[in-house]
Amino acid sequence: MTTETKRQKQVAGLINEELNDILRRMNLLMIEGGMISVAAVKITPDLFEARVYLSMFQIKDTQAALLKFEEKNKEIRKELGMRVRHQLRSVPELKFFIDDTLDYVFKMEELFDKIKKEDESNNSAPDSK
Repeated sequence: MTTETKRQKQVAGLINEELNDILRRMNLLMIEGGMISVAAVKITPDLFEARVYLSMFQIKDTQAALLKFEEKNKEIRKELGMRVRHQLRSVPELKFFIDDTLDYVFKMEELFDKIKKEDESNNSAPDSK
C-alpha cells in the first residue's frame, strides 16, 4: 500500500471540507431521520478520482441512500468545481462508498461485552470440586 503524498492529503482535505458544506446546503446530510457525513476522502495519486466515504447513522436502507448520492453526483461535482476552480486544475471524479467503520466498532464492542459477561458468569459460578 502506498502512502499518500502531501498534495493528495491537501486536496482530500479541501474536497472533504467543501463536500460537507455542499451536502449540507443540498439537504443530503439528513435522510429518513438518519444522518450522513463525509467520513473520509481519498484521492488517487493522479488526482483524477476522489473516493468519498460516507458515514451513515440510523439510516435503514444504506444502499438507497448511496444511490441518492450517485444520482446527484454530477450536480455535486459541478458545485465542487465552482468552489475549487482556483485551487485545482481539474475536478476529480467523485466515487461514493459507505464507510462501515462505525458498524465494525459497534460489532466489536458487542463482542467484547459478550466475552466480558461470559467471563463474569464463569468466574462467579461455584467451583464443582
